[in-house]
Amino acid sequence: MSRPNIVWVHTDSHDGRVMGCMGHPAMSRATPNIDALASRGAMFRRFYSNNPICLPSRASMITSTYTYQNEAWNNYRGIPDDRPNLYTYFDQQGYDTAIIGKTDYLSGNHTIRARVSAWTRSAGINRPAYNEGGPEVLEGDVERVHERDWAIFDRGIAYLRKQSARPERPFMLYLGPGIPHPKFVTSERYLKLIDEAGVDIPKQDDHQNHPVMAYNRMSKNWTHGFDPEMVKLTRRVYFAMVAELDAMMGMLMRAMDELGLWENTYLVFSSDHGEMALEHNNWYKMAMFEGAERVPFIAAGPGIVPGAATDNLASLIDVYPTLLDMAGLPEPEGFMGQSLLPELRGQPSSRQDWVLSEYHDTTAMTGMIMLCQGHWKYIAYPGYRPQLFDLAADPDELHDLAAKRPEVVARMDAKLREIVDYEAVDAKVKAYDKRAFRRWRQEQKGLGTYEKNMALVYSGWDEITPEMAQPWTEEDERRVVAWMNDQD
Repeated sequence: MSRPNIVWVHTDSHDGRVMGCMGHPAMSRATPNIDALASRGAMFRRFYSNNPICLPSRASMITSTYTYQNEAWNNYRGIPDDRPNLYTYFDQQGYDTAIIGKTDYLSGNHTIRARVSAWTRSAGINRPAYNEGGPEVLEGDVERVHERDWAIFDRGIAYLRKQSARPERPFMLYLGPGIPHPKFVTSERYLKLIDEAGVDIPKQDDHQNHPVMAYNRMSKNWTHGFDPEMVKLTRRVYFAMVAELDAMMGMLMRAMDELGLWENTYLVFSSDHGEMALEHNNWYKMAMFEGAERVPFIAAGPGIVPGAATDNLASLIDVYPTLLDMAGLPEPEGFMGQSLLPELRGQPSSRQDWVLSEYHDTTAMTGMIMLCQGHWKYIAYPGYRPQLFDLAADPDELHDLAAKRPEVVARMDAKLREIVDYEAVDAKVKAYDKRAFRRWRQEQKGLGTYEKNMALVYSGWDEITPEMAQPWTEEDERRVVAWMNDQD
């Protein structure tokens, strides 16, 4: 048998709990194809992102290094385009490599908001940086609501048909759809697949007053309210977007059936981070709660145990070594992740028993560093009090136990500091933030566009015109200047 092929679908913003195969009460009819993939293959039920925003997450995944190592700090600063990574390595090892859709790991992309609101996050500017529209449902039986994502799968299937006609060279096909990333838009076709009785109204937690999360919610600026009807509609629409993604997966899997690819092809399904979907009175990603951090990981193919599922902790940093193991390729030096293939094949795990995630980007005035080990989740916020959750007793993270369980806080913090000096990393990123912002500010002042762009960034940016923006005030500027000149 020739070297195996790999088809890898890596989505955007898919909460890994939102699938029928995960027992989600609203999704029993919504994800038949993803559920079939889980039955055909194996699934990690406790799989995490290493950074809950697009670019840093993907940079970690394709280098198998943590953010504190690769320094892809935010959605504007990625890894160098000449740095070896997963995509280039498969190509170098003789695979026909096709990359279709979103990759998002290089510097210089995204909006001005993406860089400025990240750089100035610790300046204490209490103004919103986002302006998202409310949930939208298209009338009628519209199948291709997110046409750009369907087109990615169309191109992927065309590639598979082409490759099946010349099987002498193994291939690695990557598909990167943007769905189910907000904006929250679906059609009646997918909304009716969601069991409305299973769409929960998340309970209110007892830690809404944490200063970092208060700033996080203010900055994200969900303006559509948290009344039960809005919460339920928003969550239904998000779940329906997952149902549309499932339809795309069904089209892909049927093509693989038709082409007879399964005998020597792995199909891997994952996502870069999740979506809060109004849990904790919050939306979007950019938090360490389960909604933003949990992602799916399902794989089927040669030797993988059908229908297997594990609660072993794993994260996206393990994807690169796993794909290499599937392909039988040597692993470069410096990987922080470990192959999951033994566990997918039903063998015992010898991997580490913890996962790490970190965040240094927009909407967070300080770093967020998360350690999960066993049933505990510990979140450090440099300069602010930590949080501690017992995920076994409190899976919805409603009760912060940091004050009540100081012995667990001490143990988890000591373990986290063994892995990374998170306070030093936080200081390093904040120093970078100031340097980068000073350069940009000087450039913008020279162009005469500084006040206009600051007003746009801190009025929400999205769909905001200069006429609609709240002016950048003298008090705003005094605050920024004081922050720039503070030597910490």
